[in-house]
Amino acid sequence: MSFFTSWLASPPPDAAVEIAADHVSAAVVSERGRRLTVQGYAIEPLPPGAVIASLTSSNIINRSAVVSALRRALDTLGTRPRRVALVIPDLAAKVSLVRFDTIPASRDDLDQLLRWQLKKASPFPLEEACVTFTAGGGGAAGRSEILVITARRDIIAEYESVCDELKVYAGLADLATISVVNLFLGSADVPSGDWLLVHLRPDYTSIAIMRGEDVIFFRNRPEGDEASIADLVHQTAMYYQDRLSGQRFTRVLLGGSGRAAGAVETARRSLEERLGVSAEPIDPTRVAGLTDRISATPDLMDILAPLVGMMLRTRSLAVTA
Repeated sequence: MSFFTSWLASPPPDAAVEIAADHVSAAVVSERGRRLTVQGYAIEPLPPGAVIASLTSSNIINRSAVVSALRRALDTLGTRPRRVALVIPDLAAKVSLVRFDTIPASRDDLDQLLRWQLKKASPFPLEEACVTFTAGGGGAAGRSEILVITARRDIIAEYESVCDELKVYAGLADLATISVVNLFLGSADVPSGDWLLVHLRPDYTSIAIMRGEDVIFFRNRPEGDEASIADLVHQTAMYYQDRLSGQRFTRVLLGGSGRAAGAVETARRSLEERLGVSAEPIDPTRVAGLTDRISATPDLMDILAPLVGMMLRTRSLAVTA
């Protein structure tokens, strides 16, 4: 689920960095025995409009503000990382599930077939795109699905160049919600059955439906769309039942922070009323402990979730390479 795989045979990065619409954050995660521990973190706010995530236009609008925020965050960590894994907004890329009756045995052949399929609906030329893919879930009638993420190369380069200016190499990039999914897939307790993850950010809401370890549905909605959280939950539940042979979610996970105060609580009520299942908070401390000097607050958990998920992902890549 990553844009770049240049570190597949390398040690994990020194830290994870997220550049979001409203903040820049960073975390250093190390191993203590067989458990990960968050050794340090930093969060720096961004002025409104500094980052506007988009598929088709420039994302880093106020570059100097973003560079300054990242510099302050890295200075706060107490150790200057040389290599980082980069988390970017979901709206900077397009997530698709492409269904095939037969998947080509060759990865190159699959890449060409995917590009041909995606070309018809892509909002930008695929010749200018980063394209990455991984197995999704099983489709209907025995067909297979591939989870594909596409993004314009120049937009990904904007995020990377912020790190480059501070002499920090960002060799791996992934989306915020995909990183939160990886928080669970990288743990020893992957939810069984069908489970739902809802991730709120000030500029968007993303929903992923998982069947065990497989993504079977992904949707993001920019903040400002007319549909409310309740509408989005209802539409997703209907699609799950009608098109995905869904019965009931074994777990519902909710995290992040919306644009308005109380957005997460509103989402929680909508989820529980519509689905009849308690919405659990997304808690990265279930897979990564905190040092004694770090206090676990709900706001901090929302910030750390994609960062810890990204670090789990990079360790998985390093082990399996």
